[in-house]
Amino acid sequence: MRSFATLGFLGAAALAAASDVHDLKTDTFKPFVEKHDLVLAEFFAPWCGHCKALAPEYEEAATTLKEKDIALVKVDCTEETQLCQDQGVEGYPTLKVFRKGSYDAPSTYPGQRKADAIVSYMTKQSLPAVSAVDSKTIEDFKTQDKVVVVAYFAADDKTSNTTFTAIADSLRDSHLFGATNDAALAEKEGVKQPAVVLYKSFDEGKNTFSEKFDSEAITSFIKTSATPLIGEVGPETYAGYMSAGLPLAYIFAEEQSERDDLAKELKPVAEKFKGKVSFATIDAKAFGQHGGNLNLEVGKWPAFAIQEINKNQKFPYSQDEKITAKSIEKFVNDFVTGKIEPSIKSEPIPESNDGPVTVVVAKNYEQIVKDDKKDVLIEFYAPWCGHCKALAPKYEELGALYSSFKDKVVVSKVDATANDVPDEVQGFPTIKLYPAGKKDSPVEYSGSRTIEDLAIFIRDNGSHKVDVVANVKKEKTEDDDEDEVAKATGDMPQQAMAASETEKGTAEKVTDKVKEAVEAVVTNLNDDEGGEADVHDEL
Repeated sequence: MRSFATLGFLGAAALAAASDVHDLKTDTFKPFVEKHDLVLAEFFAPWCGHCKALAPEYEEAATTLKEKDIALVKVDCTEETQLCQDQGVEGYPTLKVFRKGSYDAPSTYPGQRKADAIVSYMTKQSLPAVSAVDSKTIEDFKTQDKVVVVAYFAADDKTSNTTFTAIADSLRDSHLFGATNDAALAEKEGVKQPAVVLYKSFDEGKNTFSEKFDSEAITSFIKTSATPLIGEVGPETYAGYMSAGLPLAYIFAEEQSERDDLAKELKPVAEKFKGKVSFATIDAKAFGQHGGNLNLEVGKWPAFAIQEINKNQKFPYSQDEKITAKSIEKFVNDFVTGKIEPSIKSEPIPESNDGPVTVVVAKNYEQIVKDDKKDVLIEFYAPWCGHCKALAPKYEELGALYSSFKDKVVVSKVDATANDVPDEVQGFPTIKLYPAGKKDSPVEYSGSRTIEDLAIFIRDNGSHKVDVVANVKKEKTEDDDEDEVAKATGDMPQQAMAASETEKGTAEKVTDKVKEAVEAVVTNLNDDEGGEADVHDEL
């Protein structure tokens, strides 16, 4: 047994030694970053489940990017506490991009925590916004990413050059951009200057824009053409579909073969509505709960639904009807022409709503939150959220402070898991203030969750400037609040994950009990879902 253990230890040591991810400390971090042109840094904690899920992906990306002189590093925040605080780390893992000469101004890595996504993003960051291409390099450039965009214009066409460069700069995180003034190359590619060609590794292979060089038109062309006719929604593609801005039609099915068959069946429909509605299949086994978000009955597959992304509206197709090209074409056409109403999930309007905190549901959301005469503070919460539970008694006290000012200030809450709301909610709790007379400009709260700070926030950002701060009683410290969260999450690992890994500012203070719960839930998710715990959270 000892020999096997020794071999295992030596194997692990050899693997660690061979790692292409640089393990940095406080004294080596800054010199390393300043020495390299481009660095991606991961700030992590050993107990963090999401960090463990990222590790093999990060290692794979590091090996690939090493050939391009792009370095990937990691910092253990449980050991290098001050360094992580200096870098503004508020949760794990945090990924930041450092460029040579800009140590004090890193950017946050916005992509998925998968090797391919990391490689694609960092490769784009290593190149100029627009790369010069010619007849010798064009073919290789086309293969650098799934989507590349090349402009063809004359050397003296300064207007087209300026327009395209601005577009490339704004979209450089999403695509690779190239340009050439070689007229012969343009002719060989079948275009007349000025023109833009989007090359892609799917569907028809390329699309050409040959209209007037207008920034808005070209940007729209790129976003539409870069979206597959019928792709697959998943962690790698979800953000792309959301940023495209088009309504998204989901095709839910459990088996890959069934998704392929439905995609083939609905391809003519997708072609007919290209540029108006994006179509994509989605794995109902892995992401069935997302069907619930679209007001579909989870478990009743296959299913079809359209999401109007810009308005956060859902249009589920009847799950009692068969999915056919003919029926879906009519459904999508009715959607495009405005003949069907969105489905709205809502709890019943409370019979009595006289408490210190007004209960909002989807059916009374506009009436309460958008009341133009009142400053309305609203908390978007989830019943399982530990931080929401810890906030609840203080939020009630906050509401009571405004009992004499109900004609000016409303303190409210909504269960965002049981009601469709138009707001963008990235986590729980999310708190926003809708000032009177400024309902189109809500202000999101990012301070500490104390009654005093919330009251100051309402006073400073509300239109009525109601001041109740002097009436606030002495409160517990934030450390006490963390203990309350730990108690609230002790028997609910889902809450523990939210509290310890995504909640800002609490990562260093989280209790051992919560950490253990995090590990337990990640382990369970990995066992049940093939190691895709992080994937499910992100989609």
